[in-house]
Amino acid sequence: MTTLSVSPLERYLFDLQGFLHLENALSAEEVAALNRRLDAIPVMEKGAWHGAVHAHSFGGKDGTNLQQIYEGGPEFEALIDHPSWIGRIKHFVGDQPGNFDLLHGPVFIDEAFANLRGPGEAIGLHSGGHKPVKRTQYRFHNGEFACSQVNILMALTDIGPGDGATMLIPGSHKANLEHPQLRDHQIRPGEMTSVDGVTGAREVHMKAGDALLFVDGIMHGSAQRTNPGQRRIIVYRYGPSWGFFRHPYRPSRELLARLTPERRAIVWPHEHKLFPPGTQPEGPVQAGNPA
Repeated sequence: MTTLSVSPLERYLFDLQGFLHLENALSAEEVAALNRRLDAIPVMEKGAWHGAVHAHSFGGKDGTNLQQIYEGGPEFEALIDHPSWIGRIKHFVGDQPGNFDLLHGPVFIDEAFANLRGPGEAIGLHSGGHKPVKRTQYRFHNGEFACSQVNILMALTDIGPGDGATMLIPGSHKANLEHPQLRDHQIRPGEMTSVDGVTGAREVHMKAGDALLFVDGIMHGSAQRTNPGQRRIIVYRYGPSWGFFRHPYRPSRELLARLTPERRAIVWPHEHKLFPPGTQPEGPVQAGNPA
């Protein structure tokens, strides 16, 4: 079942290189509104909460991740099924019958965060087709895509030379061998590592409002930011609706109550369950309480 919003050229390029650069995916008005929402979130130490948004880091000098950012206001909720990418996301995750729960549809967001990164910060090289990680794998079979995780990375600031751009190794989602430079550039707790100097890696420069759609199985990371100021991005990770959350976060009941049915099905496709008589069904936790 081919999604009409995906062109033959996009299918070819995604299969070939593992990513698509979507220019002007967000309007200037959307970018400005998202930045205002981020400005209203105070600077937080790792582990702190602002409402239902949680400050997190992967353990290195990689900036701050504002996890559960779709809890941060209606502007973030609108990104859940944004028309600039949701058709493509469904297509590459796999929108054919049999690859998803027919009750809910084909996709589920297993992680949603904003990343704020300043001078001297970066994230090291990770992922790659050589690693047998089912959660992030690239898959194409019988003319259809069935990728386990497809990411949309949105730029809220211009990202050019020195700004700590996302770096990808095109085609590495199909690699059979580990990159010989991986060990020197991979993520290490407490350290700053980047993809700078890795052979074959491409720095993706973006304008505010551009989006990068990529299979998580591609080798990726970022350059070190050397310019003053802050790099701002948002990442939503999509997989099949039968998947589950990467981290122990759960959507708040308040968020689910205000989402449209379509967005609710993407954020929480797990609520229709059959339990033995007399048992209490589980549900999403209250805002600010990780499960």
